[in-house]
Amino acid sequence: MSGQTKSKSGILYPDMYVDSLLDIPLDELQGKNIKAFILDLDNTITEWNSNYIREEIAAWFKTILDQGFKACILSNNGQQRVVQVAQSLGIPFISRAKKPRRGAFRRAVELMGVQPEETAVIGDQIFTDVLGGNRAGLFTILVVPIARREFVGTKFSRAMEYFVLRRLRKDRFPTK
Repeated sequence: MSGQTKSKSGILYPDMYVDSLLDIPLDELQGKNIKAFILDLDNTITEWNSNYIREEIAAWFKTILDQGFKACILSNNGQQRVVQVAQSLGIPFISRAKKPRRGAFRRAVELMGVQPEETAVIGDQIFTDVLGGNRAGLFTILVVPIARREFVGTKFSRAMEYFVLRRLRKDRFPTK
């Protein structure tokens, strides 16, 4: 459903749900003409509040860039932390994004020089990453958080996400 805004009932649902970045089917996405990824930082690329990038995650970024995908970090974190991770991966970033507002998602698409229908959002939160990506008309991929440790405000959102995930798993992804 990329390139168009989802119905109200589906705005909290991702197009794809996987365990981690490593489980994203790159060939399948290339078949859908996806050329770029907008990625969340905390609990998607790194553990919350950490700049450490696991070796397998760094290798995944090398793979996607070698395959011609573009990537951009989109984070609600401040610039100092986001820039360190983005520079180590060799990709652009947008900090203080105010997700789920659409503006930063649109800026990331422009920054990478792609079209919305060629872009997938990857993140671990429904109410920021998936909601924002869906509102911007982008293909959305929900990943299971890397770790349990997270910002206190995120813990509140996780409690609300439980109900969406329960329905999501039942309706669309029964194996999760």
